[in-house]
Parts: sequence; C-alpha cells; structure tokens
Amino acid sequence: MNRFLSRRHLSAWVLGVACALGMVGVAQAADEAADMFIKRVSSDILDAIKADKSIKNGEVNKIITLVDQRVMPNVNFLRMTASAVGPGWRQATPEQQKRLQEEFKILLVRTYSGALEQVSDQAIVVKPLRAADDDKEVLVRTEVRGKGDPIQLDYRVEKAAGGGWKVYNMNVMGIWLVENYKTQFAQEINAKGVEGLIASLAERNKTNARASK
Repeated sequence: MNRFLSRRHLSAWVLGVACALGMVGVAQAADEAADMFIKRVSSDILDAIKADKSIKNGEVNKIITLVDQRVMPNVNFLRMTASAVGPGWRQATPEQQKRLQEEFKILLVRTYSGALEQVSDQAIVVKPLRAADDDKEVLVRTEVRGKGDPIQLDYRVEKAAGGGWKVYNMNVMGIWLVENYKTQFAQEINAKGVEGLIASLAERNKTNARASK
C-alpha cells in the first residue's frame, strides 16, 4: 500500500478493512437496506476500536480473534480472495485455496493493524443509496470525516442467500482493495505459480510478524 502516504488516508483504509473483516456480530435483519447495513457495522467497529486499547494499539492476536470470532460470516471472503488471486484461483487445489484465504486474511490484518492507533475522532457518513429494491449487488458510498478533508470510503456488497448483505470489496480514494492486490498476485503466479504465491504470502506474514515484535 505504498500509494497511501498520508496517515489520515491510512487510518481510513484501516477502518475500512476493519469493517470489512471484523464487523461486530449483531443480528442482521433480512430486509435491512445495504446502506443501513454499512452504517450500522461501520459505527459498531469504530466504537469497538475506540473502546479497546489493545485493538487500537494494533495488537495483532486480539485483532485476529475479533476477525475470526465476530464475523467472517458478514464478509464473502471466499469471493474477495478468489477475485484478488484472479485466473490463478481456478488452477489452485481446494487445499491451496484454503491456504490462500488464510494467508490473505493474515496479510490484511498484519499490514493494517499497526495503523489502528490513528483511528481516533473519525465518524462515518453514509451517502444516499442509488439502488433498486431488488438489486443483488450494491455500491455503498461513504465518507470518513474527522480532521481535514473527508476521505472517500466505498463498499461493494452482495445480497446473501439467506438474506442480509456481505461485503466483497472496498475502495479508499479511488483504489479498490481487490484490484490493488490482484496485480501483485498475478505477478507472483506468473513467476512462481500458485504455490509460489502462497509461499510469498506466508513469508510476508512472517516478516510482518517479526517487525511487530
């Protein structure tokens, strides 16, 4: 994420990833509108970050626990990972696909956990939704407001089979998370294959883990 130099931009990205990966497990009404879904979970996770000093200080194990226990069900992480990996996903075995999801999740958590201390006075403002009642995929546009100019933070969500919504991509200041990693992952796969990508992700995660100690 070297394209984000501003601390404010990074904290907004962190907030978005936190919302996408760690939404607080509140029961979701089947008929809840997509914008209300994002507003609720964004407010919940922002409050959770502010209230828990260990999360705000970037304690990775605590963040991973939050991610694992409180909500992967609210994110279509399979779709998110498959889209980021691109055509290589179809080449991967079921075991490789499982490992890709695990390493990608850890990469996201470890990459952004150190910037959680920047999340302080931000608030989320959801913009008017442009969607029909029967749309199955919706773009929810929001702004992160605090000190300085508002920061664009948008979500792509899909209607889940059992009702409600799931996040499958997010965008900060014009950069989509999935597309950002897709280019990197394609280069790894072209050079070393799917197994090479997994090894590269695992090594990056180990490096990030050592750096956080």
